[in-house]
Amino acid sequence: MSGDRPIIIIRRKKAAHGHHGGAWKIAFADFMTAMMAFFLVMWILASSSKETRVAIGEYFSTPLLVAMAGGDKSSASDSAIPGGGDDPSHVEGAKARIDVRERTRPSDEQARLKNLEKRIESVIEADPVLRELRAQIRMDLTPEGLRIQLVDTEQRPMFEVGSARVAPYMRSLLQTIAPLLNELPNSIQIVGHTDSRPYPGGAAGYGNWELSSERANASRRELVTAGLALDKLLRVAGMADRIPFDGVGPGDPMNRRIAVIVLDKRTAAAIMQQSSFALDPEEAVETLPAAAEPADGASPVSPAIEPTLNPE
Repeated sequence: MSGDRPIIIIRRKKAAHGHHGGAWKIAFADFMTAMMAFFLVMWILASSSKETRVAIGEYFSTPLLVAMAGGDKSSASDSAIPGGGDDPSHVEGAKARIDVRERTRPSDEQARLKNLEKRIESVIEADPVLRELRAQIRMDLTPEGLRIQLVDTEQRPMFEVGSARVAPYMRSLLQTIAPLLNELPNSIQIVGHTDSRPYPGGAAGYGNWELSSERANASRRELVTAGLALDKLLRVAGMADRIPFDGVGPGDPMNRRIAVIVLDKRTAAAIMQQSSFALDPEEAVETLPAAAEPADGASPVSPAIEPTLNPE
């Protein structure tokens, strides 16, 4: 009777496993790609020169329309105020104007200034005494011309402390570069700088303004004694501690420095124009005050004689 038994059918449902998906893998891969690109950009920027980074920044700050047209960035600016000035948001504009000024300097004058820089470097390297001062001599091309800065260190100041008395190695250095400065027809400007350490007398007494001026004038005397042509000197000035050395604190000894600037023709002409009379020669003569009559037995003083700030 086995054929009469009921047939039992058991249906077992297969357990359905949840689908984990692969979206997280795509997100992780995107994240790793972005991180690799980020570190690659950081490595490139770290290994690039300052000029390259400035050029990259200028590229990204230039509007696409201006870059494609090859025009001036300021012509497509949304602001009517040109770049530059005290506003930090316009600092890049000031840098752009300086770069354009350097590029528009006549190529022959630029080549002469660079050649003078190389000549000074070679003369310093050839002298064993001056070679020890190489770290204290900074030369660079600026919008004004070739700037030669002679900076102090704690161990070897260019002047005696608190005075305008030139150190012997400073005198040797000035006497060495004086004939080289005569090789170019460019005018010369000498500027003295100090650190921010105040004098006991305060602003009313002898201070950094007098010290920086006297040191600049003492450097002028050393250059003239070494043969620098008198007609090349255009301006001698003292700036006290108003312009610190780049990248150092206000009390750093490198702020105590002398800057001998070989001016380009455009800068020299601008300085001459600032101090020239806007009158005809005859009118200027009539406008000048008459010289005072000398007292009995006294010799007349010529206004053309430059006063000596630090008699030695």
